[in-house]
Amino acid sequence: MKQGIALAAVAEMLPPALADGLEKLKLEEMLRVEEIRLRRGYPMTVLLPEGECPLGGENITEEVLRSVLERATQASTHTALDQIRQGFVTLRGGHRIGLCGTVSRRDGETVSLRYLSSMSLRIARAVEGQAGGVVRELMEQGRFVSTLIVGPPGSGKTTLLRELIRTLSDGHGVPAHRVGLADERGEIAALWQGEPQFRVGRRTDILDGCPKAEALGILLRGMNPQILAADEITQGDDVRAMIEAVGCGAALMATAHGESLSDLERRPIYRRLLTEKVFGRVVVLERRGAARTARVERLP
Repeated sequence: MKQGIALAAVAEMLPPALADGLEKLKLEEMLRVEEIRLRRGYPMTVLLPEGECPLGGENITEEVLRSVLERATQASTHTALDQIRQGFVTLRGGHRIGLCGTVSRRDGETVSLRYLSSMSLRIARAVEGQAGGVVRELMEQGRFVSTLIVGPPGSGKTTLLRELIRTLSDGHGVPAHRVGLADERGEIAALWQGEPQFRVGRRTDILDGCPKAEALGILLRGMNPQILAADEITQGDDVRAMIEAVGCGAALMATAHGESLSDLERRPIYRRLLTEKVFGRVVVLERRGAARTARVERLP
């Protein structure tokens, strides 16, 4: 599996029989695998840009799912409990395992997953050069305009965010900016013992594993960023932190799940960001089969 280095890194989490099953893929397919899917009672599948592809083999059992989780957490699931409560585990290199099963709750809060039913092993890849087509549309008088990247799951929001951070931080074709990155899930820079596994630029300061709202405040107070970046706005605390950051003079860059700008306007958490005029640009990502496009819209 040397042909697909990113795929090989994730395949190390699989039992040998499943890892060997990936060898059924052609070389060009290995390079395009986005996710490995494991569902109890069914054989393993892989997700390619054009859709999900069955690989055959034995049906997945809970024992198999548990063994993958043990490998992913280095046999210390309790150390990764905070992530497991949220339904995922982040791997070295920015890869991520999504988890489903029976939720165990105590005092109204999710404690753990008692029984696993399925997993999605998402493969992170850097696609450098992707930001060149849009970054100039996000600038005014040499300064970056706060930008929200919008798209459905799998449309490449995190990949584009990473590339915009790197481009702005290093000053490729635009003035260089200091960037503070709130990398809550470790998917953007993928810090490993303090060292980014993905290139995010020489002027980027990173807080990894810290809730976004808290991390944005820490970066704002301590690192004097010109741009604050974060992935996936999902909570009211994230919105409040971003409104505060704009009031302190920092530009923002973030992502949100959605099909379009009008889709966001119908949802309260995002409507407030638009009403407060936090963002001046929206990059709308669309995916049709294997094709992906990015369209920049200016906000009033």
